[in-house]
Amino acid sequence: MRQPDSNVELTHRKTRYISVVAATVVALSCGTNYAYSAWAPQFAERLELTATQSNLIGNFGNIGMYAMGIPGGMLIDAKGPRWGVMAGCIALACGYFPLRAAYVSGPGNYGLSALCVFALLTGVGSCTAFSAAIKISATNWPRHRGTATAFPLSAFGLSAFFYTIVSHFAFPDDTAGYLLLLACGTTLMVFVAMFFLQIVRATSPYESLSTDERPGLSRGDSNRMRSASSHSRHSSKGSTAETGTPAETSSLVSSSDNVAPGDISDSKYHHTDHLHKPEITGLVLLKTPKFWQLFIMLGLLCGVGLMTINNIGNNARSLWHHYDPSASHDFIQKRQLLHVSILSVCSFVGRLSSGIGSDWLIHHHASRFWTLVASACLFMLAQIVALTLSNPNQLFWLSGLTGLAYGALFGVYPAIVADAFGPSGMGINWGAITMAPVLSGNIFNLAYGRILDGHSYFEDDGKGGGERLCRDGRECYSSAYWITLVASTIGVGWSLWCIRHEHVEKIRESKERMMGSHEG
Repeated sequence: MRQPDSNVELTHRKTRYISVVAATVVALSCGTNYAYSAWAPQFAERLELTATQSNLIGNFGNIGMYAMGIPGGMLIDAKGPRWGVMAGCIALACGYFPLRAAYVSGPGNYGLSALCVFALLTGVGSCTAFSAAIKISATNWPRHRGTATAFPLSAFGLSAFFYTIVSHFAFPDDTAGYLLLLACGTTLMVFVAMFFLQIVRATSPYESLSTDERPGLSRGDSNRMRSASSHSRHSSKGSTAETGTPAETSSLVSSSDNVAPGDISDSKYHHTDHLHKPEITGLVLLKTPKFWQLFIMLGLLCGVGLMTINNIGNNARSLWHHYDPSASHDFIQKRQLLHVSILSVCSFVGRLSSGIGSDWLIHHHASRFWTLVASACLFMLAQIVALTLSNPNQLFWLSGLTGLAYGALFGVYPAIVADAFGPSGMGINWGAITMAPVLSGNIFNLAYGRILDGHSYFEDDGKGGGERLCRDGRECYSSAYWITLVASTIGVGWSLWCIRHEHVEKIRESKERMMGSHEG
């Protein structure tokens, strides 16, 4: 009698492994918005767009990525992860294929508003598919959630690097080919991987579930719980499944009932910092000072990072045109791709480092906010580099520091949100927090675009065409980096204040518990 159960368990364990691999493949195609600066300058040149217009298109990609957190999470929770992956696949196709068609057709055939919508769809598709990939991994491995979600999280960070490297060999010096690779690659990889994604009940013996059901609940129970509230996460005492989380969600969040190797297991930390704190989500979140504290912090630092991520290609062009006027168009394009790859790889390293580092801090009874202090300091150093660097051969310092800082920021931030408001409402809470970059990203990117346009001029090539150029080196964009330097400096001070505030709160809570125990 035990042998059949053992075979069933082995079969479903294999299904869970396959699902993690498929989720990783999906995530590998969901971080391509960070490769925008690799093809944005050529796209703008071909379609005769200004730097401001180019940054606006990039901003809409970011808006789709961050603003889709809440509705994407609600779709996945209501319909299942496969619906999220399918929606993401369709959105990616509807975004990248028209963008490629616009580049091939040239100026005049697509308006700026249409291009912005196409970019928005690439962000929407990336966010929704990635959210589903994370939910699959986190749900199937409740006792090894940290390890299971590490693979798709890492793949997301390497997405831009992956597509840039493939493009370098398959379509060298060919922007149309790069866009075709993004269109076909993201759509096909997500579509094929979708068929291998499957939620398996986390209890033993394992029971496979269709993805339109929530693990650990019957269909009737699931429907009743969904109708109870559309703004919060629910779980039963007998359920070991975690609800889905939106883009960039960390693997550091686990319930106290599901502690296992790879998860946070410091009992003292859990009892003092989680069990005595209420779960906060929904509209109540907006009335919590802690929410605005974290909202402003993410807006400041993420906006600083997005400005360089979206414009590292423009930085490279401006520096090379000043440093070596004879540098060819193809040579500069290769340098742009190089810096996109550096950003992607360093973002991957930053994610892993901040996740491991924040766990180390917690186990040594220190604050996770020290990781944010490190991220803010790296951002501040990167802005100083941008303001002083004039040799394009040294531009890797800017792209590398920005990638590390950005990765460190997102590697720990979801865990900080869960610590502050509890893990059960993580989907809604994280989606609300990630609205911050939508505001700051627009401000910083549009400022960069206007400043670069103010230093640029149209250079006719004598053949009825031409391009907008700036040959003033770092002066082309330095004013924008003064703005982000101020923002990152505020971020350093803000993160240090958060540590102080957290320390004061813990002392107050400790005194309240001691008074309560004496009264008892």
